[in-house]
Amino acid sequence: MSADASNVTAAIQLLDAARMARCRLALCGALCSLLLAAAGASAQPYPTKPIRLVVAQTIGGNADFVARNFAQRLGDRFNQQVVVDNRPGGAGIIGAELVARAAPDGYTLLLAPTGFGINPGLYARLPYDPVRDFAPISLLATSSAIVVVNLQVPARNVSELIAVARAQPGKLHYGSSGIAASTHLAGELFKSMAGVDLVHVPYKGAPAALVDLTGGRVQVMFASPPSVMSLIRNGRLRAIATTGTKRSGNLPDVPTVSESGVPGYENTIWQALLAPSRTQAAIVERIHREVADIAKQPELRERLAADGSEPVGGTPQALAAHLAGEIARWTKVIRAIGIKPE
Repeated sequence: MSADASNVTAAIQLLDAARMARCRLALCGALCSLLLAAAGASAQPYPTKPIRLVVAQTIGGNADFVARNFAQRLGDRFNQQVVVDNRPGGAGIIGAELVARAAPDGYTLLLAPTGFGINPGLYARLPYDPVRDFAPISLLATSSAIVVVNLQVPARNVSELIAVARAQPGKLHYGSSGIAASTHLAGELFKSMAGVDLVHVPYKGAPAALVDLTGGRVQVMFASPPSVMSLIRNGRLRAIATTGTKRSGNLPDVPTVSESGVPGYENTIWQALLAPSRTQAAIVERIHREVADIAKQPELRERLAADGSEPVGGTPQALAAHLAGEIARWTKVIRAIGIKPE
């Protein structure tokens, strides 16, 4: 090869090397830009867009009331709208499944009612796992059911109700809002612990049951506070007990079932806040901190008290323990009685 040809080859090689070096630099620059953009995105404070709060019950119910009160205040704190999305049906399963399958990014949350802890014992197969598919955030609020009787029932407390039921086994009927509803299971738990024979009469919702209760076609009901407080105040029903561990602020003179004849009896209505599993711990903790602070607000406490509820704002760990206890308790009751879903 001539000297000129050698020089040309060397020049070409130098150009190729320079071109490769420029490509490497360009590639490195692009990668750095992508990494910086990703880092910037991950560093953005949560939330950066509206949050959807799925409520697995109808508009106007106790769960919906709690959800909207917390959603409004949470939205104010986040400076982002928290949109309440009611998804009733399927005993709350439809709404729960929607959230279980949602992206674990903190922008889809579930307001789970009491039925969330009942369904695992009632249905052989659920389209989600109530423990593995959700990240607990906080127990938002609780309330006690109220044991109410028709005015013709000669009982002014639980002990007297038990005496009447034992004297007339199978003669007293209690209404509920449906098979395996919390109003049904509260009655079955009472029957078991008090050793009485009450006949269950299921209805399609609490309003229908209350019509028959005031009319005397059923004699007893374990009802949610919002559904019966006006009837109690107007003297159309008699409240003889509440079902929580302590007396209700709305009915301070009405004792609990536990303190008035059935020690250890407890049935609490509750609403919990959950996220899809694998949601970042930092997001879960951020939401919990805000919820816990909201729950302390006197104005919120007063507003929820009017509906018979008490805000909680508990920790994710406390909620996880609560859910485990509820699932175990109601599964045991359901299996002992042999309740089947409608």
